[in-house]
Amino acid sequence: MNLIKPERLKPGDKIGLIALSGAIEDRASVERAVEYFKLKGCDTVLSDNIYDTKRYLAGDDDKKVDELHRFFKDESIRAIVCVRGGYGAIRLVNKINYDIIHTNPKIFCGFSDVTALSLMMYKRAGLITYSAPMVMSDFGLENRSDFTMDNFFKVITKDCEIKLKNEDKIYKNGSAEGILWGGNLATVVSLCGLDFIPDEPFIFFAEDINEQVYKIDKMFTQLFNIKQFRDNIQAIILGEFLDSGNQVWLDELFEEIASTHNIPVVSGFKITHGKDKLTLPIGAHASLIDGELLVK
Repeated sequence: MNLIKPERLKPGDKIGLIALSGAIEDRASVERAVEYFKLKGCDTVLSDNIYDTKRYLAGDDDKKVDELHRFFKDESIRAIVCVRGGYGAIRLVNKINYDIIHTNPKIFCGFSDVTALSLMMYKRAGLITYSAPMVMSDFGLENRSDFTMDNFFKVITKDCEIKLKNEDKIYKNGSAEGILWGGNLATVVSLCGLDFIPDEPFIFFAEDINEQVYKIDKMFTQLFNIKQFRDNIQAIILGEFLDSGNQVWLDELFEEIASTHNIPVVSGFKITHGKDKLTLPIGAHASLIDGELLVK
């Protein structure tokens, strides 16, 4: 399958805001995001289910999928931004018609729980998506991060190389090349049992929040138990693992992974649940040399 890089966002383009995971708890954040995008010259449209609630979910799964299909087929919508993460995306992955996505490619953005959808869109539709800010955590804040906003619009509006230098530790130095692939670690692992791992060499990026070190150990071990993951991973790019409990143990774990699998492992990138976050294209070509990541 040929990879598809969606067209860049242009002034005046319409952005669809969609709820595919957890229920929306703060309507004001959605309203602030709509106003923010308007100031940036972009109209917005809200998914019909955006304020629906079903237990902890943003409404019925089938309705979510229908809205996702509708947004992709709507030629007036040039980008889709997820409202929040939480939980719910993995319930949708086997309900989605990926042919609709493949034949109607456009920018798709989210992180955390949305990682499940991004990775499956790459695998089944060949679409390059974006690990990117969302409404409740970013665009809808009263005090937005200038770093996050500037980086988002730079990446989705311009055809430019992304150069990132690590700002923390290099657990094992070296060079690597492949597609950039990954996201929230717990969500990546939730896809185990599906055909979700790339068939080509990849540089794996990962972050998480509120996961103790033994759980991070377990999740990396589970992935490395998969032959296709072991065969195709070329390096690991680490974002932030917030509130993991024991930084010494976490450092020892990453050193152990680098040594055991003999691959470069580099940390210190703003891939995070924190306020300042990077926007990264999932599926784009990437290379790692001496701690610097170049994404084209």
